[in-house]
Amino acid sequence: MTETLEAIYEKCVANEDNIITVLQEIQNEFGYVQEEVVNWFAERSNIPASQYYGVITFYSQFHQNPRGKNIVTVCCGTVCHVKGAPRIIAKARDDLKLKDGQDTTKDMQFTMERVNCVGACSIAPVVLVNDKVFGKVTPSKIVKSLKQYKE
Repeated sequence: MTETLEAIYEKCVANEDNIITVLQEIQNEFGYVQEEVVNWFAERSNIPASQYYGVITFYSQFHQNPRGKNIVTVCCGTVCHVKGAPRIIAKARDDLKLKDGQDTTKDMQFTMERVNCVGACSIAPVVLVNDKVFGKVTPSKIVKSLKQYKE
């Protein structure tokens, strides 16, 4: 792992990249930003770990825990909420057997997340699975949509 971290560090120093770019590189390599990696970069770059964590916690693009192979993103904007997002979330969580406080399935196949808006109000409620957009979703449609990712 140290070799990989060193390569990311050298690349980012050569490009005079900022902390955001460093964290993006880390996340692209490992899938999420691990505490030990932040500590390594903090020590290597002589930038306090708190500065890295300030960026990590401010931007929702960064994840501090492993994520599943398939990312299920449910829009919870006003229109999607009114048109049933909470029921879709409940049904999807039940279908994926996610317990309270759990966002990723034990087999690491799915991670569920909520976002404020995906900008597709005309087809609300909206769910994204990886890069595929599903519009006018219902609780029964989400189960059917997720089925193809389980195979």
